[in-house]
Parts: sequence; structure tokens; C-alpha cells
Amino acid sequence: MKKLSARRRHPLAALVVLLFALAVTGGLYAAFAPADKAQADDSSQSLAVKEGKKLFDVGCASCHGTGGQGSSDGPSLVGVGAAAVDFQVGTGRMPAQQPGPQVEKKKNIYNQAQIDQLAAYVASLGAGPAVPAKSDYGPDGADIGKGGELFRTNCAQCHNFTGKGGALTNGKFAPNLKGVSPKHIYEAMETGPQNMPNFGDGTLSTQNRKDIVAYLGAVDGDDSASPGGLELGGLGPVVEGLFGWIAGLGALIAVAIWVAARTTKAKKS
Repeated sequence: MKKLSARRRHPLAALVVLLFALAVTGGLYAAFAPADKAQADDSSQSLAVKEGKKLFDVGCASCHGTGGQGSSDGPSLVGVGAAAVDFQVGTGRMPAQQPGPQVEKKKNIYNQAQIDQLAAYVASLGAGPAVPAKSDYGPDGADIGKGGELFRTNCAQCHNFTGKGGALTNGKFAPNLKGVSPKHIYEAMETGPQNMPNFGDGTLSTQNRKDIVAYLGAVDGDDSASPGGLELGGLGPVVEGLFGWIAGLGALIAVAIWVAARTTKAKKS
């Protein structure tokens, strides 16, 4: 007992106890931590990147370069993120059939698993926007009224007030948004594809983009948006009002000329 008491008073006793406690804690953590799941996730991600590179080398490298660094035929993909790949490939715009002022939407040649693999590979080239979760673009918690206000402020100049698209310069155009999936609309705002400006976090928040997607979902296919009948493309009150003035005044002038001509002819006879 005297020897044990002497050891307790030894200057290094506290340090020995501390080291022993740390060793026990570390052993317990190593035994019970979910290391297998973390390793499985890393392995799965590495496999997706590897498979994505194979797909990229076959379908994309001829324009974007073997490492995605870009070429004279296609821009660099370093830093565009997985969301850009999910949008471009998911809508069939990529791989492009031929160069032009704008690549149009077409039938998709990849399934979603392959798109995810391509996205994983491109995301590994540099940090960029990730593929959004359904909670980001779903209708729950969205403000349709606010979305309409934001859309008219930021998007209607090109896509017109109800998202039906419109012509731009030099053969470019803003596509019709009717029937486009909410996820792809969200990704387009987040990544700014082709001629479209980037409406990422520096311009619109996640909630703002969610509200805009909800607004477009509300007006998509809603015939009640034009209760008067002919909608004139949904170009807005200024253009439609001008058309009304020109057509209405033109019709009144034509009727006045016809009445005057008939009156003059009747007097002569």
C-alpha cells in the first residue's frame, strides 16, 4: 500500500493516467465508429468517377478535351459542377450534334445512372454547384406570388411573362419552359447554360429559385391565365396593349372610310 501511495504521488502519475484514458477512448471509437459505411461511400464515389471518366472519354472528350480542360470546339468543364452536367446531358443538349449559335434540347441518349457518373467525374475536376435535392425545387414552402415577381424582374425579358420563350440576337433564343422539369429549371438558374445569365447564390437565393420554379409550375398549362381568349404569346401588357391600340384604331379608321365612301356614293346617285 505504501508503494502504491508513493506511485500516486509521482510527478508523472497524472500523465500516465491521461495517456491510458486516451488510449482506451481511441480504441473504443475505432471499434464502434461506422468506418465501414464511410469507406463504402468513398469507394462508391470513386467507382462513379471512374465510370464517368470512361463515358466522358467516349462522348465528351472530343470537344471538351481528355481532362475537361476545353478546346476550340468546347469550353472548359473545370468548376462547372455536377448540376451543369445533370442539366445539359439530362435535357439531351449534350453531347451536341453540331456547333451553332445555340444547342437545342433533344432526346437524351444516357440513362440517369450514367448521367450521375458523368456528373461525378466532372465534379471531381473542380468545385461547382451540386445537383439540387428535391427539397430545393419542390413546391413545399414556396411562395408562388413572390416567384412571379422575381420571374418578371429577372427572366421575362427573354422568356416572356409566362415562360413561353422568345427570340434573341444572332440566331439565339430563350426556350419555351412549358413541360420542363422543375429540377432542370432550377439547375439552369444555378448554372447559367449557354446564353442564359447565371442566377446563382450571388443573385438569387435558394428560396428565390424555389419560388420561381413554383410560379412556372403554376402557369404551365393554365388556360385561366388568359381569360379573355387570345393571349398573343403572353408578351405582357405593353406589347399586347400596343397591339390592341393599333388593331382597334386601324379597324375604326377602316370602318370610318367605308362609311364615308358609302355616304358619298349615295349622295351622287
